[in-house]
Amino acid sequence: MTAVFVAGAGTGIGKTYLTAALTRGLRDAGRGVLTLKPVASGVAPLDDPAFASSDTAVLLAAQGLPVTPETVAACSPWRFAAPLAPDLAAAREGRHLALDDLVAWCRGRIAEAPDGTTVLIEGVGGVMSPVTPEATGLDWLTALDLPAVLVAGSYLGAISHALTAIETLRGRGVRLACAVVCESEEAPVPVETVAGSIARHAGGVPVLALARGAACPAGLLALV
Repeated sequence: MTAVFVAGAGTGIGKTYLTAALTRGLRDAGRGVLTLKPVASGVAPLDDPAFASSDTAVLLAAQGLPVTPETVAACSPWRFAAPLAPDLAAAREGRHLALDDLVAWCRGRIAEAPDGTTVLIEGVGGVMSPVTPEATGLDWLTALDLPAVLVAGSYLGAISHALTAIETLRGRGVRLACAVVCESEEAPVPVETVAGSIARHAGGVPVLALARGAACPAGLLALV
């Protein structure tokens, strides 16, 4: 796969952790990788110490890149301060994000990537989170027509959320490479138990488990 979209079954469930782990795994395997987080909400200003914990900073570190105005803009051109869905966060700043611009930017970065490079594009929020006033994350993904890795959590209720997201993606014709269940804090059962339950109802979609603090699953590296 030359480009993969990392989608989420919800917000705050481990998309960035998984994307960073996958980035490091690809690099360790000697593969070229370009990791992007085009849209990010709840981002502190670049000169604020809190920026170091932002999704953009985490993904730059996974690529071995320094945090500079240039690298930040190249990874996350649409950054908003409010921790809200991007359409609402942009409105608070008097800004507007258009789906056509977002899709064109992503396509441009994919086209510019060196031969042999895998481009990872991390989405924002859950699959159906609004990205623009008119479009959701699913509209963004389907416009790019990329295979997706779905990230889910292991909290109570995560199985239903993951299966709902899988059916939603399948209904829009998205090619789902696999689902990865990231272990949630204080989860009621082991992450492997949640992954196994999702797999039984996922219609053949590979489902992997990722424990907190663990490296990228080898099975994911083999699929991407």
